[in-house]
Amino acid sequence: MKSYQETLEWMFQQLPMYQRVGKSAFKKDLSNTLRLAEHLGHPENKFRSIHVAGTNGKGSVSHMLASVFQEAGYKTGLYTSPHLKDFRERIRINGEVISEEEVVDFIEENQDFLESNQLSFFEMTVGMALDYFAKSEVDIAIIETGLGGRLDSTNIITPQLSVITNIGLDHTAFLGTDLPAIASEKAGIIKNSVPVVIGEKHEATMPVFKAKAAEMNSSLYFAEDFQFSSIKSDLIGTYQKYNKGTALASIEVLQALGWKIASEDIIDGLSKVQNNTGLRGRWEILGSDPKIICDTAHNAEGLKLVLDQLQQESFSKLHIVLGVVNDKDLNSILPLFPKQANYYFAKPDVPRGMSAEILQNESLKFGLSGSAYISISEAFDAARQNAETRDLIYIGGSNFTVAEVL
Repeated sequence: MKSYQETLEWMFQQLPMYQRVGKSAFKKDLSNTLRLAEHLGHPENKFRSIHVAGTNGKGSVSHMLASVFQEAGYKTGLYTSPHLKDFRERIRINGEVISEEEVVDFIEENQDFLESNQLSFFEMTVGMALDYFAKSEVDIAIIETGLGGRLDSTNIITPQLSVITNIGLDHTAFLGTDLPAIASEKAGIIKNSVPVVIGEKHEATMPVFKAKAAEMNSSLYFAEDFQFSSIKSDLIGTYQKYNKGTALASIEVLQALGWKIASEDIIDGLSKVQNNTGLRGRWEILGSDPKIICDTAHNAEGLKLVLDQLQQESFSKLHIVLGVVNDKDLNSILPLFPKQANYYFAKPDVPRGMSAEILQNESLKFGLSGSAYISISEAFDAARQNAETRDLIYIGGSNFTVAEVL
């Protein structure tokens, strides 16, 4: 019998994992996932679910919804990706991660099928989550898409509600090079007669959503059209106000569908997201004197909001530990970073990580100067050594960069 660590190694090696290697791992169809679902006895039909897609904010919205459902007393599954520290973060029930034994047992029981059908890391992980939620008899599961929507492995579920947070230019190599094309991929999660909530109105994408909802006979709601009283969240990034609006609109639609969620469940759920669900890396404050902040924002839309908030902080000097992946469009993100900062460039510890030297050279073209380091931890150590008490250290650019610091 394999250990948990050996099982993970086997999963990572089976077929490329998109998060680690990029485009070569992307599969453009659902046939493998559908075969796996059939092999497992269609677990996706044995519990109710909410499906969440979007360019930015889908993880935060998923965790907010899970926290509110937990406070309302529902046994709540949560499937998200990628993980920051441990693979098991992807699959939780009421905030508790799946056990190492469950992971090992699932792979052991299904290994012949997984190998003979050449399932990818993501496909088998989705199968594992759905199987675990079905066997655990959850009342509801919040399922976050991995990439896109239409062809994402999670898109075999028929949820109670579909949620699309927003549309931005990310993963253009897979999803299309303009907003309507990307919106069309995300709109692929809209199911027949299942209501859909859209987090942000955008004139380029609204016609896409309206057409798809009409085609699928789905009620369409825009979060901006709802009126909410001010409810505080423990997620303190300024960008979370958009995610909170999307979550609140979704809850209102779910209440109309018959879900029993009281006002105090919403207030408590939004104030305890991190505690209830284990969410990390969203404008997370890791230290003071100097203040240390990390955030997983990694595309232009997300980074703009985070860096705007960064500039509102008070500090003497700003130190930025920066690491990105090699398919990142640097021309869209580097102009957003402040020139008045000391930079510590490093390569995230994944095959997809961009070399520190390349990042350093490209950054120089945009007036961002600093040193290159052989690892994120060395870059972070250097920043801490150089920072004075009233300075601020920001760590970001990629999920992997943040994961290594956490």
